[in-house]
Amino acid sequence: MLSLRSLAAYLPGACLQGPDVKVTGIAYDSRRIRAGELFVAIPGMRWDGHLFIPQALQRGAVAVAVQADHPHWVERLREDGVPTLVVDDARAALSRLAAAFHGFPGKKLAVIGVTGTDGKTSLVHLIAHLLRYGGHQVGLMGTAGVDVGLGLEAWEGRTTPEAPELQAALAAMVTHGCRYAVVECTSHGLALRRVDDAYFDVAVMTHLGEDHLDFHGSWEAYRAAKGRLFSLLDEAPTKGVRKWAILNADDPSWAYFRSLTRSEVLTYGLGSGSQVRALDVRPQGWGVAFHLLTPWGEAEVEVAVPGEAGVMGALAGAATVLAMGLPLAVVAQGLASWRGAPGRLELVDEGQPFQVVVDYAHAPQALARLLALARQSTPGRVIVVFGCIGGRDRHRRRPMGRIAGQLADYVIVTDDNPYDEERESIFQEIVAGLQEAGREEGRDYLVVPDRRQAIAHALAMAREGDTVVLAGKGHETHVYASSSAYHCDDREVARAILRRLKEG
Repeated sequence: MLSLRSLAAYLPGACLQGPDVKVTGIAYDSRRIRAGELFVAIPGMRWDGHLFIPQALQRGAVAVAVQADHPHWVERLREDGVPTLVVDDARAALSRLAAAFHGFPGKKLAVIGVTGTDGKTSLVHLIAHLLRYGGHQVGLMGTAGVDVGLGLEAWEGRTTPEAPELQAALAAMVTHGCRYAVVECTSHGLALRRVDDAYFDVAVMTHLGEDHLDFHGSWEAYRAAKGRLFSLLDEAPTKGVRKWAILNADDPSWAYFRSLTRSEVLTYGLGSGSQVRALDVRPQGWGVAFHLLTPWGEAEVEVAVPGEAGVMGALAGAATVLAMGLPLAVVAQGLASWRGAPGRLELVDEGQPFQVVVDYAHAPQALARLLALARQSTPGRVIVVFGCIGGRDRHRRRPMGRIAGQLADYVIVTDDNPYDEERESIFQEIVAGLQEAGREEGRDYLVVPDRRQAIAHALAMAREGDTVVLAGKGHETHVYASSSAYHCDDREVARAILRRLKEG
């Protein structure tokens, strides 16, 4: 519990009006506020949080933070005698207030941020795995869940949570003895300043594609949002560890990210200019083996994740922990013991004569890479089950249908999370892409709305040597529609169906 005045001291330029009060927490959602909390009114994309100030006060908020460009609310709260913080930027204030309330936990951890278009979740889990293999206590947060040092807990919320949840998780990591925190940083989370006060020591980029243009407006704005992670390196206090930018030298944008920070740079990739490189790459079962070349020496490496995704992820993970001081021999052994992140290129094996792969790929480029990878290891047919999310990213749907039509032998279109959009309109846009690829309904594709039934249909039609790809949901456990949801963990559903098929 802190006083409003003491919190205001961490916000240069903020104006405190009204009496000082004790604050028991920082909140931004008026529907979930608890008595004694400070409500931060954030102008959102759909609704302005200032409209919900009366609701927040009615539910027990003891103080409010408002933006100075809302003079009506500044004056109204003054007249009502409500303790108020007047700030220039409510989102920036939310981050700083949450960090201050929890005692700035990012200053007590070595914090590693991972961003990029694809591969973030796998890399977060790999870096945490390698550090743990080296004997360190590590926390993480990302798409697949949060681990504050007690084991992974799944969540269905944002990949990069709002600042109060993020700072609470970092504080819990400190409480449970973690030395490191690995944080998955989305373009939304960076642009909306959710991670401003995490205080990063290492920033890692996977690669930059094209995504979320409906939110960012342009590729340049999307790139700038990703780049903010590297700018934040220079804003974080010194904690006695070296600051690093870990960059994919094979990506055309790597020099742009390099220009955003004064931190030391370590590059990885397959090209000859990379400092951490893979030589003599060769398939090895459901994985790859290669010769690892680094500034710290060389080693033979095996990793149980296939294709280029396995190689590049291993290089990025190795580069990160080598920069942070882990011995090369420990890194090589840690890579060999890695079995992948939840729902990322995850094999489902119940002894069936065909391959079943679950992956989170839910954008055109990611789906293309996934299907190309499946093709490389499949003597028979590639059967893919996927859908597209409702309410946003409509530009993905037709291209994903076209890519599936070009790279898979049979396609089953189904639910992803339709949310408040009619599922049929989503299916129609995907089907339009399939038809552009010359595919015919019945012969080449089928629409099965319920995802569980779609998975059952795909597994029932699979033969020896085929690969069934369940794409888009990965680790997620539910499908959400406008007024309902149903349980569907692709891995659990597939295992149950495969067992029934095996029993005849």
